[in-house]
Amino acid sequence: MTDDLLEEAERRPARSPLSPTNDRVGKVVPFRERLSCTVDEACTVTGLGRTKLYELIGSGQLVTTTIGRRRLVIVRSLLQLVDTTISA
Repeated sequence: MTDDLLEEAERRPARSPLSPTNDRVGKVVPFRERLSCTVDEACTVTGLGRTKLYELIGSGQLVTTTIGRRRLVIVRSLLQLVDTTISA
């Protein structure tokens, strides 16, 4: 990388999966209102590891979709999983 690119990367704030995501128009989308998230984001927001998340996906408790090679977790199913766990 050139020095200019390194400096630019250092100036950019790191995005956290817990923070709202900007869509292409610049509107902030809260996590709860997103349609999907990555497996890494799902791990961060739930505190679960990748192995456990993939177990939940395999058992049908967590809904995902695959677009190309990318697996996305449906946020609504993630929220239902957590809500069910809380009320049980």
